Amino acid sequence: MGMESSPEEPQSVRAVMQAVGGWIGRLGRIWVEGQIAELNQRGGTVFITLRDTVANVSARVVCPVRVLRATTPTPEAGTRVVIHAKPDFYVARGTFSLAALEIRHVGLGELLARLEQLRKTLAAEGVFSTERKRALPFLPTSVGLICGRDSAAERDVLENGRRRWPAVRFEVREVAVQGDRAVGEVTNALKELDALPDVDVIVIARGGGPLEDLLPFSDEALVRAVAAAGTPVISAIGHEQDSPLLDLVADLRASTPTDAAKKAVPDVGEQLVQVRQLRDRARRVVRGGLERELSWLAGMRSRPALASPVGEIDRLADHIEGLRDRARRCVTVGLDRGSDDLTHTRARLLALSPHTTLARGYAVVQRVDDGVVTSATQVSAGEHLRVRFADDSLTVTADTGDVTNDENAENA
Repeated sequence: MGMESSPEEPQSVRAVMQAVGGWIGRLGRIWVEGQIAELNQRGGTVFITLRDTVANVSARVVCPVRVLRATTPTPEAGTRVVIHAKPDFYVARGTFSLAALEIRHVGLGELLARLEQLRKTLAAEGVFSTERKRALPFLPTSVGLICGRDSAAERDVLENGRRRWPAVRFEVREVAVQGDRAVGEVTNALKELDALPDVDVIVIARGGGPLEDLLPFSDEALVRAVAAAGTPVISAIGHEQDSPLLDLVADLRASTPTDAAKKAVPDVGEQLVQVRQLRDRARRVVRGGLERELSWLAGMRSRPALASPVGEIDRLADHIEGLRDRARRCVTVGLDRGSDDLTHTRARLLALSPHTTLARGYAVVQRVDDGVVTSATQVSAGEHLRVRFADDSLTVTADTGDVTNDENAENA
């Protein structure tokens, strides 16, 4: 976004320079190719004038002496180079410069192209695939370390690893980390450590340096050996800006040997803090569970059935006694009602009984075969009849000489 200004409200020089510096600061790191026109050293800093190879354009490069000396051979005036730099703008003087991070000779361009082709080939085969990478163990039994002889990388890994976990063990293999013998020695050390059952992780470490010195760690044979290893491998080659192919095939990339030690070995202090935190959390969980259970138990004990079990028994006993009395009343009422019904039925039976009729002075005439005589016309002369009274009976002989029809007599 542009700066707003007008003739009435112009921007100050300071504001303009700060804006320009901000824009340039956002460019990030870049690779710049040119020819060294002038090279001057002042203390620990080298000031380079880098001229464009085609146009009459030049840029000021500020380079630390260590960066210049790390380039083999050391660049001189007239050398064509490729500089990895960060654009910088000095606001106070309004000057633009490049802060050099690395210098390479232009002749390395062909080598970089070959490495890029190898990277594409291996990537197409799936050698760099994230699916084949293995997770590092939490606490390795032993750490394999492949490094240069008496190197700073070895000291960084060992000191930081033992500082983080004093009991950790290292299997160190000192090898050549540059030159013609580097690939063979590193590969043999890798296979030897991979065969040891106690080695749970392998660190390949080397300090920074020019691209030529790091070439063994982009060798196809070494890359394929790391891919075939059964033990997880950490790559700690060079510095942050260095990216050999070993970084892509390794199970984990560390920016420096010190960072590799931190990734391979846990910090005992951090783990103790985490253990204390987890233990406190477990205590809180257990304590909370006990408090909930105690609260539930107190609630259960406060219920009437448990708070006063005798009272509940008395209440149930009263209820049972009431049911018993009710049952007794129901049975008594039922018996009384049945007794009354039986008395009434008996009275009705007595009222309708023939014996009651006989008791009022009536008699029943029957033949000897118990047939009841209901009319005088049914009796033959001399026939034996039985006359039944209320309490006894007698046998008589019928005399039909003077038969009177009671109905006719009554009518007469």
